[in-house]
Amino acid sequence: MGFPLDSLKPLYLAVADELERRIRAGEMPPRSRVPSARRLADEAGVSTRTSEAALRVLKERGLTVSVHGVGTFVAPDIPPADTAGSDGG
Repeated sequence: MGFPLDSLKPLYLAVADELERRIRAGEMPPRSRVPSARRLADEAGVSTRTSEAALRVLKERGLTVSVHGVGTFVAPDIPPADTAGSDGG
């Protein structure tokens, strides 16, 4: 199953946005394991570097937590969606 990627934004953000959508839709419930960077790259059809960047974005958004040596998981408490829509500028 591939990812619908928006060609108007960087790939890592498109992957992160799709994962966030899945988390908020309950497709990836709290405390569930997030795919590894390698598996995510395969699923999304992107490079491992791109998937690693997407996973960093999810962590920065407070949507995931990492346990060293164990893996990355959906955060137990999902922060509300940012409706401000920052474009960095």
